[in-house]
Amino acid sequence: MLRAFHPLLKLALCLAWIVASLAIFDLSFQIAVFAGATLLLALGARVPLRHLLLLMVPFALFGFGFLTTSLLFRAESGFAVQMAQEQGGAPDVAPGLVLFFRVLACGMTSAMFALTTDPGQFVRALMQHLRLPASVGFALMQAMHMVPDLRAEMLQLRMARAIRLGRPLRRVPAPGEVIALAIPLLAYAIRRASRAALSFEARGLGSHAERSYLPQARAGWADWAGLTLGLAVLAAALAIGRGPAG
Repeated sequence: MLRAFHPLLKLALCLAWIVASLAIFDLSFQIAVFAGATLLLALGARVPLRHLLLLMVPFALFGFGFLTTSLLFRAESGFAVQMAQEQGGAPDVAPGLVLFFRVLACGMTSAMFALTTDPGQFVRALMQHLRLPASVGFALMQAMHMVPDLRAEMLQLRMARAIRLGRPLRRVPAPGEVIALAIPLLAYAIRRASRAALSFEARGLGSHAERSYLPQARAGWADWAGLTLGLAVLAAALAIGRGPAG
């Protein structure tokens, strides 16, 4: 269901949740957003639990920096004390926890969009519906194709080097191997960039002529219903969060 969601409507919904997470200093709301995004990835997108845990590591490390900073270098300001009392925690812990879960909530929400959206379809939707320049869209698509090709080229170079030296291929390249592969990879990237530039000119992407596009899936009633449901859940969560304060 998430993968079939229209990319532009999905982007708008994810941005709405991220903005709400950034604007609301409430611990329970941050935990709810984080848990909801994780459950959607696990159940709706069928992302394995191991991949989810690995995905959380950089966000958790970044959020842990906010938590330790608020604990070790805190300032007894009225704002921090007031926010901590509203969260029902100690003044030296609650603000850091809110920032920690805010990073996780925003990170998992953005990951939900990235993992369930086809990049090519998203770029084409931007070009067709939001008037993204064709030159920018073509450059983005070239970059998306070049990154995995560059990785495959690096693997081939490492395998050829290992065969030439008569030793098994290491899982992690040594510093000397990285330095030796830098020039061949740079030459490969330059060749790919030259071919992309020629293709760019052959397509006439620098001109302002009227263009045609491949057929794109339009937003149907299911997409609009999903957007409405997501915004309704967000509004309900905001209303519940403000209920005790009112």
